Amino acid sequence: MSVLEHKIDFAVLVTAANANPNGDPLNGNRPRENYDSCGEISDVCIKRKIRNRLQDMGENVYVQSKDHARTDDFTNLSDRATKNGHLSQLVKGKDTDQDAFAKAACEEWIDVRSFGQVFAIKGGISVGVRGPVSIHQAVSVSPVNIVSLQITKCVNGESGKNAKSSDTMGMKHMVEFGLYVIKGSINCQLAEKTGFTEEDAEKIKEALKTLFENDSSAARPDGSMEVCRLYWWEHDCKTPKYTSAKVHRSLKIKAKEGVENPKSLDDYDITLETLDGLTPEVIDLV
Repeated sequence: MSVLEHKIDFAVLVTAANANPNGDPLNGNRPRENYDSCGEISDVCIKRKIRNRLQDMGENVYVQSKDHARTDDFTNLSDRATKNGHLSQLVKGKDTDQDAFAKAACEEWIDVRSFGQVFAIKGGISVGVRGPVSIHQAVSVSPVNIVSLQITKCVNGESGKNAKSSDTMGMKHMVEFGLYVIKGSINCQLAEKTGFTEEDAEKIKEALKTLFENDSSAARPDGSMEVCRLYWWEHDCKTPKYTSAKVHRSLKIKAKEGVENPKSLDDYDITLETLDGLTPEVIDLV
């Protein structure tokens, strides 16, 4: 496997229809939005979904979710780092060889060599790894309309004096419709440090294409979140003439004239500015 030798930029178009893409726990789990009323999905949320997809693809992942099937017997990050095969032999408290530990961790887990990881473990282990894959928080192209529904329980949760009425009230929030854009890049200089390969980049691409598979919940029913299109720019060198910002700006999306409240991907005009010597692979998924 060869280490990545050409920079990659990418953008993913995702639609949400009657779904909560990423609830804000500090705001009653309402869908996240900025001050312009545009919806947001945090980069942490996106990386979590990529990790889940990589796990489903049979890859070893360090930061595993309790809500997703684990691929080992470890229930916490400390044990997974210090009791895992070759890494356990490198653990020597404050005398741990940081470079050797980081190298072994990158070889063991695809998310560590992709996103990086801070290993701050009781006993004096403090190792930082910077990963080549960077992902922005996703923002919707247009302001989103958030709908709130009042719901009730139809059964008591407890008995006796702690019992609550079966008509206990609750709230459920969702975005009526939103077109979100996920932007990201893969840096070659950091790929060299972590051993991130061409094959790893293809796995990240596949995970992005199927981002919401096996991710259904009451907040995001199957089919309510959809990856519509993936733009994948592969440069011809490690340090190309176009910055990631310029590449991402070359993708222009706006609501069609006369459309005030977009309800589907078809309500947007999507164009690509031509960049000399750089043409993206465009993968339509709908």
